Amino acid sequence: MKTSRVFPLALVAVFGLLVCAISTRAAYDDWKLVDPGELALKAPVVEKDADAEALFWEVRINDDPEGDLIFNHYIRIKVFTDRGRESQSKIDIPYGNVGGEIKIKDVAARTIKADGSIIELKKEDVFERTIVKVSGLKVKAKSFAMPAVEPGCIIEYRWKEVRVNRDASYVRLQFQRDIPVQHVDYYIKPMAYENLGLATVTFHGTAAHFVKDKGGFYKASMSDMPAIVEESRMPPENQVKTWMLIYYTRPQQKDPQKFWSDLGKEYYSATKSLMKPNDEVKAMSASLTAEAKTSDEKLQKLFEFCRTKITNTSNDASGITPDDRKKLKENKGPGDTLKHGMGSSGDIDMLFASLATALGFDARIVLAPDRGDILFDQEIRSFPNPYFLDAANIAVNVEGTWKYFNPGYNYIPFGMLRWQEEGEQALITDPKEPVWVTTPMSTPEKSKVIRLGRFKLAEDGTLEGDVTVQYTGQFAIEKKEEIDASSETEREESLKDDIKDQMSAAEVSNIKIENVTDHVKPLVFAYHVRFPAYAQKTGKRLFLQPAFFQRGVGPMFATSSRKYPIYFHYPWSEDDTVEIEMPAGFAPDNAESPAPFGSGAITGYKPVLAVTTDNKKLVYKRAFFFGGGETIFFPVTSYPQLKNYFDAVSKEDNHSISLKQASTN
Repeated sequence: MKTSRVFPLALVAVFGLLVCAISTRAAYDDWKLVDPGELALKAPVVEKDADAEALFWEVRINDDPEGDLIFNHYIRIKVFTDRGRESQSKIDIPYGNVGGEIKIKDVAARTIKADGSIIELKKEDVFERTIVKVSGLKVKAKSFAMPAVEPGCIIEYRWKEVRVNRDASYVRLQFQRDIPVQHVDYYIKPMAYENLGLATVTFHGTAAHFVKDKGGFYKASMSDMPAIVEESRMPPENQVKTWMLIYYTRPQQKDPQKFWSDLGKEYYSATKSLMKPNDEVKAMSASLTAEAKTSDEKLQKLFEFCRTKITNTSNDASGITPDDRKKLKENKGPGDTLKHGMGSSGDIDMLFASLATALGFDARIVLAPDRGDILFDQEIRSFPNPYFLDAANIAVNVEGTWKYFNPGYNYIPFGMLRWQEEGEQALITDPKEPVWVTTPMSTPEKSKVIRLGRFKLAEDGTLEGDVTVQYTGQFAIEKKEEIDASSETEREESLKDDIKDQMSAAEVSNIKIENVTDHVKPLVFAYHVRFPAYAQKTGKRLFLQPAFFQRGVGPMFATSSRKYPIYFHYPWSEDDTVEIEMPAGFAPDNAESPAPFGSGAITGYKPVLAVTTDNKKLVYKRAFFFGGGETIFFPVTSYPQLKNYFDAVSKEDNHSISLKQASTN
């Protein structure tokens, strides 16, 4: 994090930023002139081995008076090599609904060839699709193919990003892309507002400040920005790339330690009354726990009640229509949430805290960061601002130990938090001495995928049978959240697509998906699969991969070198059982089990291969876990060892055995 700076008070307003300079419409109806030197450029400037490089990336920000925050992007790229032609021929503009709805509009693009001729993108060639990032995250994107791209040409495109019903408070400005950028320029025009200034703080890079530009506007620039490389199991992008946060504040500095202490006290005072139980809450708490004997049993009864008996209006899969949502009554406290039988995720958390308080427990709001967004390290903690913390969880003191709960977030099991808030620094509010704690991280056994396949292998190598896959813990939370608002048909098609992506020859039918919206039971996928030529036939032998569920899965780490640290989201485990009925007359030529291996308490891999006593079936079992001892973050220097380990796992997973046909007289 680099220095923060506050603009003069007379120049700023709490609700926004205005676009700079020339009228936005005029600026974006016309393309900028191309300098002959840009067309003549033969080699990249920022990174010598780059296949393509952005000559400039300009962003003009407009806080629309009707309530939308609008970013006008304009980027110009020079293509140097055939690899650059390939990578820049297809453009994706990712967007999502994080923090509210986002729309992409007014996409325009063109290719400028070395001879100066221009080919425009047709409007009808822009379409929407879903892309999958290296992390596995699926995001929507506006996509298009650039026309006639070749080495030596320039491509440029522009688009309007509309953040619906948003203002410019706490806006992140990005300065890096997937290719190097020679110049990045942001333009802002603050409005006058009494007693507040527009502050900026730069993370993971040299500080950039807004300076006065022509016409009284402000411009922040960075140059020679290296590319962000997307790597498997990397930290969140906001942890490794250069970006700037702009926000409004009063021109005062506060010691971080004092700031966090004051924040914890203020939050305690503001929320204590909101979890105070009334008579109805006290009666319900007593009734729910009448037969519970231990503290954990009591809290689990309260947790299950809040999760299953109170409708979560924050849940997309709650069944509440948009019209019904407009008619919902506001809950002014836990008593209202109980009375109405519904509430937001925050209402449900506060009801849980109130029910616990009614039993004599000390319950507190916990202010926690999201390590899926950025790691709350010392750099972030030294920034005296509540921006990175959210009142996401409830802490309950159980016999001198703080335990953490989030009944208001769907599908989180009792005793766990979202992975984004596990193993992270969090602030427990208090009227006198708020305390920083590290929330516990769930063990590998808590987040497990259990796979069972029962198959029959034909003499021609076709494998056919039934599969059941169960997900628990963090696996189940993520997958349920991903599909709970989808239709049954959409869920089935998505599962088919995932299987086909891994095993293109697989034919999938009879899909059943269970417990999608169940708050307790594992998520279950079941299906029938037929896989022609799964085993390779050579003469009287069949060569077979017993690890069916790893078929088509490549190494976790494909590159020989690494730029960023290695970051696993959470500890996990896998438990596979594969039963294969062999063709009549066939028997294993060599069915020895691979040797297990691992690294102490951190990880373990144990495959076992056996033949049933009647010599008719192969039984393959595979047990794997990773992240024991809360070990999920590794420095770049550990990459060779991690790569070697997962390469060894991949090698064993892809091991084939030979089935030999007995000779006939």
